[in-house]
Amino acid sequence: MSTRPVAIAPATSKTSSGSNGGNPTHPTTMSYNCQPCVRRKVKCDKAVPSCASCEKAKLECLYKAPQPPRKRKRRESEDVHQRLARYERVIQENGLLSTTEARSPSCQGTPGSVHDDGPARTAHSGAAKTGRLVSEDGKSRYIDSRVWLDVAEISTRELSDNEGDDQAAPMAMDLPIDDPLSATLLGMSNDLSSYHPPYPDAMKLWTIYVKNVDPLCKILHIPTTTEMIEMVSQQPTKATRAQECLVFAVYYFAVYSITDEDCIRRFEKTRTSLMSKYQYAMRQGLVNASWLKTTELQILQAYVLFLIAMRTRIDPHTFWIWTGVAVRIAQRMGLHRDGEDLDLSPFDVEMRRRLFWQLIPLDGYAGQVSGTGISIAPGDWDTKQPLNINDDQIYPDMKQPPNAQDGASEMIFCLTKAELSEFYARIAVKMNSVSSKGQMRDNAHLERLIDDLESDLEMRYLRYCDIINPVHILTLGIVRAAANMVRLRSQMPSLKSQKIDEAQRRELCVLAEKILDTDNALYANSDLRRFQWHIKTFFVWDAMICILSGLATEGFLSRTELDRKWEKIIVAYSNHPEIIESKGALHAVVNEMTLKAWISNPPSNSTVEPAFVSALRSQHETKGFAHVHNPDTTTRHDKPAEAADFLDTLLQSPGGTDLYFDGNINYGAADWMFWDQA
Repeated sequence: MSTRPVAIAPATSKTSSGSNGGNPTHPTTMSYNCQPCVRRKVKCDKAVPSCASCEKAKLECLYKAPQPPRKRKRRESEDVHQRLARYERVIQENGLLSTTEARSPSCQGTPGSVHDDGPARTAHSGAAKTGRLVSEDGKSRYIDSRVWLDVAEISTRELSDNEGDDQAAPMAMDLPIDDPLSATLLGMSNDLSSYHPPYPDAMKLWTIYVKNVDPLCKILHIPTTTEMIEMVSQQPTKATRAQECLVFAVYYFAVYSITDEDCIRRFEKTRTSLMSKYQYAMRQGLVNASWLKTTELQILQAYVLFLIAMRTRIDPHTFWIWTGVAVRIAQRMGLHRDGEDLDLSPFDVEMRRRLFWQLIPLDGYAGQVSGTGISIAPGDWDTKQPLNINDDQIYPDMKQPPNAQDGASEMIFCLTKAELSEFYARIAVKMNSVSSKGQMRDNAHLERLIDDLESDLEMRYLRYCDIINPVHILTLGIVRAAANMVRLRSQMPSLKSQKIDEAQRRELCVLAEKILDTDNALYANSDLRRFQWHIKTFFVWDAMICILSGLATEGFLSRTELDRKWEKIIVAYSNHPEIIESKGALHAVVNEMTLKAWISNPPSNSTVEPAFVSALRSQHETKGFAHVHNPDTTTRHDKPAEAADFLDTLLQSPGGTDLYFDGNINYGAADWMFWDQA
């Protein structure tokens, strides 16, 4: 057998002795497993030059000494007087010790106390609040406890010990990552240097992100991020773990926002291949950065961007878990508390607000699609909305907060979104908390609230919109449709229970048609194609269900009305192929209603069946519902019943649980995040 290279054995290598006078029964062994056995997760006998497992598998047996444990950074020692002084200061700051009480003489200006101008800065909001923020080197940890007397010391030590040393990552294992949570639990860390694009491609991707993504989710500060992207794309090895996470999130989102044709034309690669590449790099970057214990804003920014782009591409229950992790990280960093109360710099205050107000609707969406509700209740945060400003009005070293603009800034879309999110999150919870006879459940009162919100948004933002600006067009369309969606949703339980007359029902159909018109118009506008990644998440199932219930009811619509509404349904299916492709409950409801309505009352020109109807027939035949699909063999008993029975049948899950309606006006905060829906 040829001799294979091995690592230098440690001085205390082990030997095995048998019973024959102490002679060794096999060659010298190593004190650790060989690399092939580690990767294959098999038992290694540690024999040199080759272990038995490698001999049997005919593999090259290589030994690599494990990394020595890193040395913990020790805090400079304090004498008993210094420690006592520091404890007294912390107790006093948390409202547990009056300034008039007797204090230790050593408490006067003790060097090394938490108030010295050292590397760690502790911010607090006064005696009225217990929360405190400990920050150092771009990292922050929020503490909300009066019992934690040694808060400053412990928090600062955690910031330095747990996150400051990149060598703490476990040994690399070349295994696929299904999700970052599993990868973190398995302790897998891999080098990503080969995943960075060339400098020209990196700058193309950044330009795409700035144009297609940034106007709709202002999480990043474009001037400073541009400098970072340029540096990392030219010198990837100098990027920090946090920077690496962020650039790959940007690259992934940029590719996600364009079509396959654009991707091939610009990068000579398919959209699918590039998305797969950068999604892997993004997930692995999170693992490399120990993201579950991070307190770095850049890592959370990257993760939230990743969630926004992934929200329609993964299982809703998995997405709810992932979003819950983001909420917990944000709470640990204190993003749920306004930065002004934590004495942060104006730039940090603004960037933290921007990030938090992207997370609120994202959490609502995750709770809705999974059916589990929101993770962070309205009463759990007091973070103010971002300012109405442009990126060039803020910079890292600024000392005074900027003046908010009157009119339309770069933040117009995000601010109108935040206004709606706050309204739905706070008012909706009150609606659920009162009795069904209470004023908050009165539709007339709700209508007044919506009118007031529309008026406020009109005066503050919408009247400044320029109809030649694509972002402004999208903002106008989304706000108008959002307000109409609230009005429609408040009446949907009455539609189900048949507690409205025909005139009221026709009014609902008109309202639903306006919502569908807005969605179709946004898709038809060529200037908005760069935002279709977001528009497609605005799936208007409320409007679709309302219109389809009318189409399924014989004699409710005239032939002209019937044909016009079917034209709009056909356009909606053309714009939203995900309705058929998705396995979500609401999509299934719409598909079921569409097929039954088509069988019951098809349009006049139904001789040529649209492709989506044929696809729906095929889906039902696969599920064993072939008797539904042939109009010639369908008995009257099989045809759709009147709206009440029809909706009752369709909107019940196999377990008898209502998939959409609950018999009441359900205004849970998660239900209102519809304009971020998939």
